[in-house]
Order: sequence, then C-alpha cells, then structure tokens
Amino acid sequence: MEHALVDIRTCPAPKPDKEAFMIQLRLEQRACTESNQRLALKQLDDSGVVARYLEGDRTAFAELVERYQTRLLNFIYRTTGDRERAEDLVQETFIRVYRHLHRFDQSKKFSTWIYTISSNLAKNELRNRSRNPLVLFQALRRNGDSDQRPLEWEDNTYRPDDLFRKRHLRRTVEAAVAELPEHHRAVFVLREVEGKTYEEIAEITGCNLGTVKSRLNRARNRFAQIIAPLLD
Repeated sequence: MEHALVDIRTCPAPKPDKEAFMIQLRLEQRACTESNQRLALKQLDDSGVVARYLEGDRTAFAELVERYQTRLLNFIYRTTGDRERAEDLVQETFIRVYRHLHRFDQSKKFSTWIYTISSNLAKNELRNRSRNPLVLFQALRRNGDSDQRPLEWEDNTYRPDDLFRKRHLRRTVEAAVAELPEHHRAVFVLREVEGKTYEEIAEITGCNLGTVKSRLNRARNRFAQIIAPLLD
C-alpha cells in the first residue's frame, strides 16, 4: 500500500493545551513577582526585611539568610576553629531565628540579636569541648587606631615577598589568638574582626560596657605578650 506524502506546510498548527498554557503563564507570573519581591527586599534595611517577613512575605527570610549566612559562618568558625561544626551552628542559628522572629523586639538591631544567638551557640560548643579551639584571624592592622575599624589582611598591591610575610604573620597571629582565654577571645574577635561597637558586644555577650572594655583591654595586652616572642 502506498502512503500519501503530507505537506506539513499545509497542516494546521496544533492547538495549544489551554490548561498547560495557563499553568505555564501562572508560573512565569509568579517567578516575575518573586524576582520583583527579592529586588525590593534588597533595598530595605534589616528592620524593613523583618517587618516584611512578619507581615507574611516568606521570601523575606531567605533575604535575611543571604545577608548573614557567610558573616555568621566566619564569626563562628573563628571562634570555634571547626568549619564543619560552624556550618551546623549557623544552621541552628537560623532555625532559632525562624522559630522566634515573631518575638524579636523590632526597636533593637537585628544584627545584634542574631549575633547574640550565634555567639551563645559558639560558647556552648566550646564548653562542651575538652580541647582548646583554634581561633582563626583574618587580619592584623598595623599602625592604626584600634578603636576605628576591624582588622584587615592582605593588600594585593604588595610584592609577592610582602604577601608571603603577611601570610606567615597571619599564621603566627592565629596561634597567638588561640591561647587567649575564651571570654577574652570572644570580645577580641567581635571587636577586632567583626568590627562591632562596644555597645553591640555588650549586648551580644551579656556583659556590661565596663566589663567589655576591661576584657578587650586585657585581651589586647595578653595578645601582645603572646605574639611578641613569635615575631622575633
């Protein structure tokens, strides 16, 4: 039997499935809406994002995670010296934020609140250890006012031998910081690495302002005593 050849140019185009078309259209509209929402959230400060979440915008929580995930990971990692455990504690931090955000006092700074949670988790981790944690330091500011800004590390405009020297110095600093007592190390990292104000450190650690300044001063002095022989 011979089969007639069909000229596809003369065949009518298949009719689109109306239901599938509407589903696809809704998906595209939703994606567009979510994209616009994310863009709008990035224009807000933390308090604005928190307010949007409490008003029912679920995408706002993802924005908070994006803003703080890396910062908290670095903070906890420097405090505990264990990256895998730090990742677990960051996850636990956001779980607690998710559970208790409705009780957050919006007259306070969100950053201070979330750092308080992560700091408490890190301190609990250290208490449960039998070994001294290694605190990793990112920076060592030289010839600067210690009350102005967090410590900074490498300047890539330096010559290779300068970069090698500074990297060696960083390893020396890490070893020295690891010897600081836990309560001194905490304020030291919060101030010198995270750049927190004295008031924020006081709220995060639950200490009064005088205690924070006293501990930080002792930590700096002790740090200088420890590191001096290592730099000879």
